[in-house]
Amino acid sequence: MNQYKEIIEKIKNADTILIGASNGLSITEGLHLFADNQAFQDVFGDLKTKYGLRNILDGFFYNWKSDEEKWGFTSRLIEHYSGSYMPSQVMQNLRKLVGDKPYFVVTSNGEGHFEQSGFDANKVYEVEGNWIEMQCSRKCHTRTYPVMEAIHKMAEKEQGGIVPTECIPHCPKCGATMELYNAQPPKEEIVQNWNQFLQEYHGKNMVILELGIGWRNQLIKAPLMKLTAQEENATYITINLGEIYITDNIKEKSFGLDGYLDTILNQLAENLCN
Repeated sequence: MNQYKEIIEKIKNADTILIGASNGLSITEGLHLFADNQAFQDVFGDLKTKYGLRNILDGFFYNWKSDEEKWGFTSRLIEHYSGSYMPSQVMQNLRKLVGDKPYFVVTSNGEGHFEQSGFDANKVYEVEGNWIEMQCSRKCHTRTYPVMEAIHKMAEKEQGGIVPTECIPHCPKCGATMELYNAQPPKEEIVQNWNQFLQEYHGKNMVILELGIGWRNQLIKAPLMKLTAQEENATYITINLGEIYITDNIKEKSFGLDGYLDTILNQLAENLCN
């Protein structure tokens, strides 16, 4: 518990909080991209039988024969996990920890829950894109568009994993079929915001709060540990179940909390209020 008190003091004294998040956070909220579990069976049982899908990730990389099938799977997925999403207790506790402090989020999660939980979209760097925006599949221009209105319409008419052709969204400029925003290349404005954040808080008290990221993650975890080493006044806090990895060069300025993310964030939020 003394460790929790130290962490709370670091958060209270922080000039800014940098949040890093990956699959562990999504899993805590009930979204497991890699699992053939009961939740997957409940939502996609018929498509599992029809196409041999084993998990959500299979659906993303499946060689769909038509846009009607591709958007059939996609619309069901997004409608279920994002269409009626209400901020989870995990996200509510995360907002409490951030409070009114300046923050930035770097995440490989694409379900849009940060934005839907009140985090500013201009301060959320989704390094692999998201599924609440869409873009032209031909990349005739770089603008992205909200997708949820189209998702609702498709989900209403989806049957057996297929949506009507007339429901499929098309590029307003070239007429090509739209696709989910894949962050390649990343949005210029987000990269600019990220670089500005790093410049503005260089040398200041920065708490780096890492949520549910395994040791193999070179996309987010490795850069966050490198940033911790570079920033003299940074504190690195990593929370993960059964796997805590901190490089030797930052151990003296780091905290590793092994356990369930929802439980730990709840305990931290309670301690912050005391």
